[in-house]
Amino acid sequence: MSFARLGAALCVAASFAAPAFAQSQIKSPECIAPANPGGGFDLTCRIAQTGLDPHVDAPVQVTFMPGGIGAVAYNLFNTTRTDDGSAIVAFSTGSLLNIVTGKYGDFTEKDVRWVGTAGADFGAVVVRADSKYQDLSQLMADFAADPASVVVGAGGSVGSQDWMKGALLLREAGAAPMDMRYVAFDGGGDAIAALLGGSIELYMGDVGEMVPYIDSGQMRILAVMSPERLDAPFDGIPTAIEEGFDVEWTILRGYYMGGDVSDADYQKWVDAFEVAYATDAFAQVQKDKGLLPLNLAGDALQASVEERVQNLREIAIEAGLIK
Repeated sequence: MSFARLGAALCVAASFAAPAFAQSQIKSPECIAPANPGGGFDLTCRIAQTGLDPHVDAPVQVTFMPGGIGAVAYNLFNTTRTDDGSAIVAFSTGSLLNIVTGKYGDFTEKDVRWVGTAGADFGAVVVRADSKYQDLSQLMADFAADPASVVVGAGGSVGSQDWMKGALLLREAGAAPMDMRYVAFDGGGDAIAALLGGSIELYMGDVGEMVPYIDSGQMRILAVMSPERLDAPFDGIPTAIEEGFDVEWTILRGYYMGGDVSDADYQKWVDAFEVAYATDAFAQVQKDKGLLPLNLAGDALQASVEERVQNLREIAIEAGLIK
């Protein structure tokens, strides 16, 4: 599979018919965002908190568990909270990449139960509003001339999905990805703060997490890494492909639980998501958060995750991240 055409391979749409049942009886429902507030994991949990509210009998509480770009949470739910039926944990395509590249230790995608999705997000090339870069071509010219001249930052280490998005740009500019001057942060919120504070010049983020900043005028998105131009509020932003650069990055956002969760507790969450997917209200929450519908739950998500992990493994080998 082509490294630069990753997004098209990862974007799959699915829908479900809503089963007829009352609210899911989940005791003290919790969504864990495995990073600091403000980034993509926070956004993912807020979608569960708002979108599932009519379909569970108690409000979903959001808890933050930063550390290792999801590694702390993944290890916790593979050790001491393997049977916790009240909690779901936010994940993204980046989490799957971390599994592939060994950043989550010896645990694999088969050690947890994949519950449901929040939707699809896309990579975004983001600068401060007062940046010298007015369009993507100016940035790419600097990458081509001297990749280390631009300070890039994001919520992930070298080899993470945010690093991969920057690597795609450098590769398209004819530069070596390993020559990127990259600063790793523990979550998108920290990286955004660094961009606004001037510590980095370029943030390799996700479209969805940019919603709060568009109207404020604090940041500017040079391009989105989607196959086609997105709907409002992003309809005025060109894709990297439109700008002449063959780069895509599609992000799956969703939730997992510990591998020892009972079938009954697991099914309560799956049922809640499937009912929510059939409503206009959940679709509106996805739109408000900058996501596109990508509705998978239960066995369908499990199969999708296994396929995506295999695709990511092939891409990681091509990128030289693993052998």
